[in-house]
Amino acid sequence: MLMLGVRRRLGGMIGALCAFGALLSTAFAQTAFAQSDLADRMKDPGQWPMAARDYANTRYSDLDQINASNATRLQLSWTFSIGADRGQEAAPLVIDGTMYVVGPYAGPYPNRVFALDATTGELKWSYAPKPEPAAAGVACCDVVNRGLAFDNGKIFLNTLDNHSVAIDAKTGKELWHTKLGEINKGETITMAPVIVRGKVLVGNSGGEMGVRGWVTALDENTGAIAWRAYTTGPDKDVLIGDDFKPFYDNLKGKDLGVKSWPADRWQIGGGTMWGWISYDPELNLIYYGTANPSPWNANQRSGDNLWSTTIFARDPDTGRAKWAYQVNPHDLFDHDEINENVLVDLPLNGQTRKVLIHPGRNGYMYVIDRATGEVISADAYEFVNSYKGVDLKTGKIIPNEEKTPLVGKTVENICPAAPGAKDWQPTAWSPRTRLLYVPHQHLCMDFKASQVGYIAGTPYVGADVDMYAGPGGYRGEFMAWDPIARKKAWEIHEKLPVWSGTLVTAGDVAFYGTMDRLFKAVDAKDGKVLWQFRAGSGFIGQPISYRGSDGQQYIAILSGVGGWPGVVANAEVDQRVRNSALGFTGATQDLPFYTAGGSELLVFKLGGPNGQDNGHARAQ
Repeated sequence: MLMLGVRRRLGGMIGALCAFGALLSTAFAQTAFAQSDLADRMKDPGQWPMAARDYANTRYSDLDQINASNATRLQLSWTFSIGADRGQEAAPLVIDGTMYVVGPYAGPYPNRVFALDATTGELKWSYAPKPEPAAAGVACCDVVNRGLAFDNGKIFLNTLDNHSVAIDAKTGKELWHTKLGEINKGETITMAPVIVRGKVLVGNSGGEMGVRGWVTALDENTGAIAWRAYTTGPDKDVLIGDDFKPFYDNLKGKDLGVKSWPADRWQIGGGTMWGWISYDPELNLIYYGTANPSPWNANQRSGDNLWSTTIFARDPDTGRAKWAYQVNPHDLFDHDEINENVLVDLPLNGQTRKVLIHPGRNGYMYVIDRATGEVISADAYEFVNSYKGVDLKTGKIIPNEEKTPLVGKTVENICPAAPGAKDWQPTAWSPRTRLLYVPHQHLCMDFKASQVGYIAGTPYVGADVDMYAGPGGYRGEFMAWDPIARKKAWEIHEKLPVWSGTLVTAGDVAFYGTMDRLFKAVDAKDGKVLWQFRAGSGFIGQPISYRGSDGQQYIAILSGVGGWPGVVANAEVDQRVRNSALGFTGATQDLPFYTAGGSELLVFKLGGPNGQDNGHARAQ
């Protein structure tokens, strides 16, 4: 009997161990599937699986059916109304023949998600979250949403009222939702989530409300928070430990996220993260930039104000910081550095280096070693007089003391203006031309700092700003930048800021939109305009390309003016008040004469004698 009991216990233990082993094997298999599912889709040019298309943030499509010789034959194939005439900044996704698109936080169903047949536009399902209406009242710069994410059969949505949501991609059924922030503190979320190694990565908005910035990782299967890395505060909150190895000595030290601020100011110090996240699978590092410190009035926050306006490299599994580089210490001009970091390998000085290209809001094009954080080059790509260059030995930007804002004094002709030389609108990289295609603005400003007190959930800015066109009188530019030669290859001037994202294809065609309603295709090699389409509203969206079930290449983009520069055309903003919309109204006072708000998804493909007729089917 004793031996039988022992055998039974041993059998039970062995069975339990086998079951545990099976569970581990399943978990590992699911994790591997989740990783390879998204990675494999990035390799398929027929799909567009994330807002940036790939982890390197290239926004490059391998499709070449549409090329520089036939782009003139592009025609409208089908359209779909999102139903909310506010700023349309989202990038559609295309997965297995289905297009997923999200609307802004406006209309009867804020942040509504639609699933459409990517070839015909037929509506498959829609999902409407039940958000908090008050969130629209604390959004800094329009109620935009920059897109969705996909992985392992799920669509991921960020809502303006600080929720992340997982949705079944086939049915539209909500799987989970997690609250991440508080609108009564001024927090919102506008960024497109990014999925890395089974984690949903999300950052917050609200620097103009004095919120404290963070990036949070959620388990993609459950919505549980895995880690949160704050931008400001002690090392334990910023997730800085012994393995943090910044390249520059001034970034080495204990608790710099506290010591580089006046007492306790780091708690309302901004440094939000509402832009783009890149990922290098070989180094297993994510990269992102943080936003401006709060308030804009730098006289109220002595010190470098770490880790605002900083590019971080982090381990996606733990969130721990591996290196960081502060782009604009003690930022004076609202020069966030949330802009994308494009991961490429470049031949530089006789060797191939793994770099990230960061088009700085401060007007400099940074090429940085993505393993170490060393700045290799930093060259002005726009007219800059607020700085005198970047010292490559120290990595520090050199301020122009003549442009330093003082309380009560208007400092004139500061270039670039507060939105920077380029804001959130993403670039595209072509491995064929080795050029970066950059949509951006060409603006200067007058800046007057003022004392401001902090009240949770209310504006915490401390500056009066008036923006206007830069030298030459134009306000926007679309250009190609050669990071090896460190100069522009070509440029196109536009009368209004170019606030749309960019797409470039293997057909050597680059696409972008203008705020005065033109969607353009240009030759990626020389910038020659090949084709343009006049839409019902201006463009601030992100173009994508994919292959339909009919084998045809499609181009899609949302039309609908808005965003920070466009609220004067789609909201109750008096165009005569130049300093409204945080100063942007002065730069776009004439925008309402060119366009009003819109909510149209536009999809194009080739037509004409050598291609299929597109018809003009309208999806309802």
